[in-house]
Amino acid sequence: MLIAISALTAAAFGFTAWQAAQIERRFPNLGTLTDIGGYSLNALQVHAGADADLPPIVFVHGASGNLRDQETAFLAPLKGRAELLFVDRPGHGYSERGGPQNDFPDGQADAIDKLMERRGIDKAIIVGHSFGGAIAASFALLHPEKVIGTVFLAAATHPWPGGIDWHYRLTSTPVLGWLFSQLLVMPAGMLLLDAGTRSVFAPNARRAAYAQDGATALVLRPQNFRDNARDVANLLAYVERVSPRYSDIKTPAVIITGDSDPVVLANIHSTGLKRDLKHSELVWLKGVGHKPDYVATDLAIAAIEKLAGKDRDLQALARVVEARVAGEKESQP
Repeated sequence: MLIAISALTAAAFGFTAWQAAQIERRFPNLGTLTDIGGYSLNALQVHAGADADLPPIVFVHGASGNLRDQETAFLAPLKGRAELLFVDRPGHGYSERGGPQNDFPDGQADAIDKLMERRGIDKAIIVGHSFGGAIAASFALLHPEKVIGTVFLAAATHPWPGGIDWHYRLTSTPVLGWLFSQLLVMPAGMLLLDAGTRSVFAPNARRAAYAQDGATALVLRPQNFRDNARDVANLLAYVERVSPRYSDIKTPAVIITGDSDPVVLANIHSTGLKRDLKHSELVWLKGVGHKPDYVATDLAIAAIEKLAGKDRDLQALARVVEARVAGEKESQP
């Protein structure tokens, strides 16, 4: 029995290591690592064109993600219009984790601040999706001099009832979490990845090539999985402590949220942001879930444009998005 258990354990370790290497070959690093003081942060920087009409934009992805998530949604429509910085958050994608301060959104906001300095970006519009919204809020709170404005997309920023999924709690523990991520996450994750990404987009249809274009499998690598779990496990206590300070944020913001988000409760987080941020606009999208960055990319870009000083009627554009979403649902088999 002991021999059999040892053999199965060794096989599981071997499979995880082999599969992690396969995932990295399939999704090589698109960015460049930059030392920000003892560890390196990875980012893809795309320079503005000669006819750029927007200020620099920094994109911050959500939980279980990497820079490709926002790059896939925004690079093509914005290329040339602004200096674009797509960031792998600490411990995600190809970024190193750094110290224990990066277990919390304020530490990660500080890391992005240092990255911007080293990449020559003095001030930017910050775009944060989901968990990235907590970091974007912390960035606006701690580094207001670097912020032109903030776009919150289905942002997780406020205390919510209940807790988190059991696997985040388990994985964030020191010993059992390490064993779980080394032995079980990879085989289970490969089986569940397709359904999981579809559920994130629900009730909207997932983009067909999203799993490939967004390189979602990168999160299944053991260290990446554990870092992501620590992020999520620490978020509730963090926003309980920090969200009362959001009223100190003076820079403008646009909050875009779907009313059918199964991941982040819009009536807690997005309405909380609208309440707390004096200079903000809340844009509701009927029939839209957790991925307005993909389902309403044109609206998100219009929000960026409005923060850059352009005249944009975001509420009217939201109605156009809703009509398109309703039509797509009716055409689904």
